[in-house]
Amino acid sequence: MSATTTYPFAENKYTLYSYAGCPFAQRTLRALEVAKVPHEVVEIDLKNKPDWYHLVNPQLKVPALRTPSGDILIESLVTSEFVADEFPESQLVSKDAVERAQLRLFVEIFSSRVIPNIYGTLRAATAEEQEAKKQALLDGIREVSKELERQWERPSGKGGPLWYGDRFSLAEVNTVSFVNQLVAPEHYRGFKVPESDEFNAFHRWFKEASERPEYTKFSQDDQTIINNLQKFVA
Repeated sequence: MSATTTYPFAENKYTLYSYAGCPFAQRTLRALEVAKVPHEVVEIDLKNKPDWYHLVNPQLKVPALRTPSGDILIESLVTSEFVADEFPESQLVSKDAVERAQLRLFVEIFSSRVIPNIYGTLRAATAEEQEAKKQALLDGIREVSKELERQWERPSGKGGPLWYGDRFSLAEVNTVSFVNQLVAPEHYRGFKVPESDEFNAFHRWFKEASERPEYTKFSQDDQTIINNLQKFVA
């Protein structure tokens, strides 16, 4: 291990250790952006991590967020929720406890039913395994679409098209960068989300989110994502 005992950080502001191509790190980037939090980004080359990075995150993953007081937080859902809690004026989450729980359920459904199956579809080696993972991915997206429909019937959903109506929230912050990743299963496995009624809410939601500056500022072009995710393809 390196004998390095110091690492770079911004004085008197937040420092985010990130990698532009990481959808997990993009969660924290978007949270800081929406909350308008002054911060600096230290880009971490994940293929050639700096000697000092173990001082920031012993797990050597991104993102990691250093607060102005010197505390370091890791894990993307933790850091994005911290931003929402620390800066309530950002309205990333509701002040109402039930509405916050409903948002967290949506993120949990997306995180457990969609994200693993994006990569699982790519890793599947046989045709049978690929079809099973593609179906699991589609089932997860169907569940996300149903949850959006439920939310839009609630007062806090305001009929859509985003989780809180017209406001980019923690629901989008923690999910949209992974919808962007769907171009890889489409390219490598022929996966498509049908343009049918049961997926209308999903398509409507992502179309609106993907046109917002909070999304476009950190999104990558399709070919870059396809190239980056080739390493997962069996």
